[in-house]
Amino acid sequence: MSEEKQRGEFRGATVHERLGAGFFDPVAPADFPKTILRFRNQRWAERMGLGQLSDAEWVAHFGRFAPLPDSLVRPLALRYHGHQFRAYNPDLGDGRGFLYAQAHDPVDGRLRDLATKGSGTTPWSRGGDGRLTLKGGLREVLATQMLEALGVETSKSFSLIETGEALYRGDEPSPTRSAVLVRLSHSHIRIGTFQRLDHMGDRTGLQRLLDHCIAHYYPELDSLPEDRRGPEFLGAVATSVARVGAQWIAAGFVHGVLNSDNINITGESFDYGPWRFLPAYDPGFTAAYFDQGGLYAFGRQPDALAWNLTRLAECLVPLSSVEALEPELNRFWPAFQRALALAVIARLGLEPVSPQEDADLTSAFFAFMSAGRPDYERVYFDWRGGLLSRRRAERSPQAEAYRSEPFSAFERLLAGFPPAAMVNLDHPYFARPAPRTMLVEDVETIWTPIAGADDWSVFTAALDEIAELGAAYGQGIFAGSFTAN
Repeated sequence: MSEEKQRGEFRGATVHERLGAGFFDPVAPADFPKTILRFRNQRWAERMGLGQLSDAEWVAHFGRFAPLPDSLVRPLALRYHGHQFRAYNPDLGDGRGFLYAQAHDPVDGRLRDLATKGSGTTPWSRGGDGRLTLKGGLREVLATQMLEALGVETSKSFSLIETGEALYRGDEPSPTRSAVLVRLSHSHIRIGTFQRLDHMGDRTGLQRLLDHCIAHYYPELDSLPEDRRGPEFLGAVATSVARVGAQWIAAGFVHGVLNSDNINITGESFDYGPWRFLPAYDPGFTAAYFDQGGLYAFGRQPDALAWNLTRLAECLVPLSSVEALEPELNRFWPAFQRALALAVIARLGLEPVSPQEDADLTSAFFAFMSAGRPDYERVYFDWRGGLLSRRRAERSPQAEAYRSEPFSAFERLLAGFPPAAMVNLDHPYFARPAPRTMLVEDVETIWTPIAGADDWSVFTAALDEIAELGAAYGQGIFAGSFTAN
């Protein structure tokens, strides 16, 4: 289906309100002194039926939060609890954001949220100012754009508007500039949303939330008998969360803060604070300076996801039983291993062959990455299409690494994998001298001219390069056609 045919009218919704007042608090947005549009995601705006908005209309909706047609009349600050670095916190909730609007995707019909970060105080702000730094907003735009281009199921940064306030933060030179971000996500219902109700002993609320999630996010489970709904929901969430965790590993990405309030029930990656991409393979690489024990290090991310899913399982025990839930929880690790193989093979531009052969190739890939410690993103770039790119790889700055024995073991397996239909080796991106990366120094290179001279040209150029990367890797919305996530 062509891109033009897949654009539609905005289809507003108010689905979250049906949960009832105990799940959220109506709030008002901050009245910002300025609203300067810095980023609008035109690709997703067109998909959602909002591409025709003028910049002034855009700012009215995503900087001043005038309601969208047939959607929420007033923003909702969502209530949830969560484990933060494995310590339970009952005082969470949307403290500097809210659910601004909901809509049905005109392409695939999925319910999508438009939610904010930095939109002002709420009943859950805990003494904070409810604001977001401009650099923090810019970092989230860069993270989501890069992840989407690399094939990760992520929230989409929809809008970034500078708001004209001076903020004081301990982790940035202060005062620093402020912004409000709007993200587009499939859901903002978190594991922590279930934890809150379980903590309160609210079995009725748990049942209502479970039924809501099945109806709107896992409708294929809606016809199940009552005793299977909770377990099958857990299994579906575990599979979805496993998939996104595998995609992070394949992308060389470290989320940084995998608390249970940052894991949503659709398995979509969202809420980016101290994220990092790997320079080279390192299981102990951490993103957050405050993660001194490495709890959420690159190689420990699958364990963190499994731990959080266990907390979800505990919440569902009142609606089911340990015996029924445990097998569904155990779907995580097989799903993760399979999803990791598929994600690595897709990034290499190859077709899967069989579960065992796919797993063998993935094991050999990471054995080489661990032994040689080459540039992580460069390996995918050099070997896109497998053996089709041997001559390209021989001209690589890290060609010497490809003459090692660990790589030879990987290369022997590559011979059995045909290139994918979307290998796209004739795309101009693969003629570049180096891949587009988003390492911490890349982010600083983008931010420095903005901070020093309000020069956004490097940021704009980076977004263009990310779009080129996404098109080269065949990621739907970048490639000129929209696909379901």
